[in-house]
Amino acid sequence: MSSTQSADVKRLQKAAVEVRKNIVRMVRAGKQGHGGGALSAADILTTLYFEVMRVRPEEPKWPGRDRFVLSAGHKCLALYATLAERGFFDKSVLDTYGAMKSRLPGHPSMHKLPGVETNTGALGHGLAIAGGMALSAKIDKTDIKTYVVMGDGELAEGSNWEAAAACSMFQLDNMLVFVDRNGLQIGGRTVDIMSYEPLAERWAAFGWSVREIDGHDIPQILDAAASMPFEPGKPSVVIANTVKSRGLSFAEGKVEYHYWKATAEELEQAERELAEAERSISV
Repeated sequence: MSSTQSADVKRLQKAAVEVRKNIVRMVRAGKQGHGGGALSAADILTTLYFEVMRVRPEEPKWPGRDRFVLSAGHKCLALYATLAERGFFDKSVLDTYGAMKSRLPGHPSMHKLPGVETNTGALGHGLAIAGGMALSAKIDKTDIKTYVVMGDGELAEGSNWEAAAACSMFQLDNMLVFVDRNGLQIGGRTVDIMSYEPLAERWAAFGWSVREIDGHDIPQILDAAASMPFEPGKPSVVIANTVKSRGLSFAEGKVEYHYWKATAEELEQAERELAEAERSISV
C-alpha cells in the first residue's frame, strides 16, 4: 500500500470513529437505541459515503447521485451518524434523537431528513426497493449505482429472496449489496433462529456474484466496491463479517446490546474508548 493509500485509509478510519461517536451521541440523547447493528455497520457506511459513492451533501437530490438503501432500517443510527458527519445536515440535529417531533425517527424517513432515499424498517423491503432503483438506472442508461446494507437477521424475510431472484433476472450488475453479518439479532444468534447457511452458496444459487470480507477492514471494503460488478451481468453481494457493537469493548458480540438501553457509566466508557481510538489514528 502506498503512503497516499495508507493516508486515505487512516482518513476513513478516523471518519468511522467519528461516526461511532455520533451514534453514541444519539444514544445519550435518547437514552436508548439500536446501537449494536449501527456500530457493526459503521465502517461500511463510512467507506461508501466518504470514498465510494457519488453524492453532493449540499445538493442531496442531485439527479446523478448514487443511491443508498439501508434495508435494515433499525440500524438508522448508523445512517444518521454518517449523513451528519458527511455534511448533509448540522450535527446538532443528532441531539434531538428520541425527542418528540425529531427529524430522526426510529426508522429512516425520506420526508424528514436530507440524504435518506427511501423509508425502510419493514424488514425485507429494502432490497426490492433498491432493485427498482437499479433497474430504473439501467432503463435510463445512466451510470448511477445502487448500494444496499442489509442485516443478516433480516434474511429470514422471504421477500428478500423474491427480490434477489428479480435482481438476478434483470441482470442488475449496477448494484452492490453488503450483508452486515454480525451473527446476532434481537432474539439470539441468527444461525439458531433461522439459519441460511451456507450463505454464500445460497446467494450464488439465486444468480448473484458473491464475495466475503472482513466488514471492519476498510481496504477490503474499498476493494469490493472498486470491483463492482464482480461478474458482468450479475448483481454483486458482499458478505461482510462484522462484530455487533464494534468499538465498545463492554458490548462487542453481546446480543443484549442489539437494542441498547444505556446507563450513564456505559456512555462514559463508550466515549472514553472512542476518544482513545481516535487518538490512536494519525492521518
